[in-house]
Amino acid sequence: AVDESELLTVPDGWKEPAFTREDNPKGLLEESSFATLFPKYREAYLKECWPLVQKALGEHYVNAALDLIEGSMTVTTTKKTFDPYAIIRARDLIKLLARSVPFEQVFRILQDDIACDIIKIGSLVRKRETFIKRRARLLGPKGSTLKALELLTNCYIMVQGNTVSALGPFSGLKEVRKVVLDTMKNIHPIYNIKTLMIKRELAKDPELRTQSWERFLPKFKRKNLKKRKEPKKKNIKKEYTPFPPPQPESQIDKELASGEYFLKERQKKRKQMEEIKAKQADAIKRRQEERNKAFIPPKEKPVVKTKKASTEKKIDIEAIKEKVKNAKKKKLGALPEEEVKLKMAADEKKKKKK
Repeated sequence: AVDESELLTVPDGWKEPAFTREDNPKGLLEESSFATLFPKYREAYLKECWPLVQKALGEHYVNAALDLIEGSMTVTTTKKTFDPYAIIRARDLIKLLARSVPFEQVFRILQDDIACDIIKIGSLVRKRETFIKRRARLLGPKGSTLKALELLTNCYIMVQGNTVSALGPFSGLKEVRKVVLDTMKNIHPIYNIKTLMIKRELAKDPELRTQSWERFLPKFKRKNLKKRKEPKKKNIKKEYTPFPPPQPESQIDKELASGEYFLKERQKKRKQMEEIKAKQADAIKRRQEERNKAFIPPKEKPVVKTKKASTEKKIDIEAIKEKVKNAKKKKLGALPEEEVKLKMAADEKKKKKK
């Protein structure tokens, strides 16, 4: 009799057996191929590492071709290929190479327990400036945030252009995708990193594996941003009326209303000159007032009379006279009377003993 709960859990250290030629002795019926383009700046690096790529894929009986004229990489199966999933891994390999992932990390994709995920982040944010800031937030100062994320998820992460390439175990890739998408939604990656650190510690306890971790995980409340500042000038829509607005008065209408229209040319010029002189006189008067401000003395504070010392306590002259008399009788450095008497008594006792 076997406990059913044991059958539902995967034992520690269990690995799926590797796919061998014995599992598929006849090979594949059809030839499959995948091709991908790569940017011009990757050409020099791909030339150098291409023999290593061919050697790594050759072990799985997959051919690789590099076309520098078209700027493409192609992988195809052969008659000896027995693993049907090998071509999918080869496709992922050339995709990662095209996205600036170094070959030292890329060849790990050929292992059974390693997968890759390419997250497109270019279309998640509208403004280019905001996108660049949030992408830099994912990297952190001197790449520290990205390094912390790599250590917690056991994945290699490469941020390049409008994509984030991740390479590692399936559980780690799931966490990486969540962190990257949250960062692009303006949630700082440090919150997710704290959660991952707590999960890592909880996973070490065998008793907590079957329990819910909700109570241990922190809940970060999203603070409401400040309200949008209202513009100074508001365009208030007026109520719709079918009637057009009244026609503005012309200059002739204004002159007719004031009676200026009927004045002669000489009278008009005289009136204009009078208006100009009146304006000039006002300006001169204002200027003179500003100049005279410097000569106006400041207001002095009123003088506060000091109160005389209170003479309520009367001085006792007689007591002072007695103190002076006693001081005259005493010699400087002389002992008081009581001490002198005690000293005399002590001297007499000494003489009697002798």
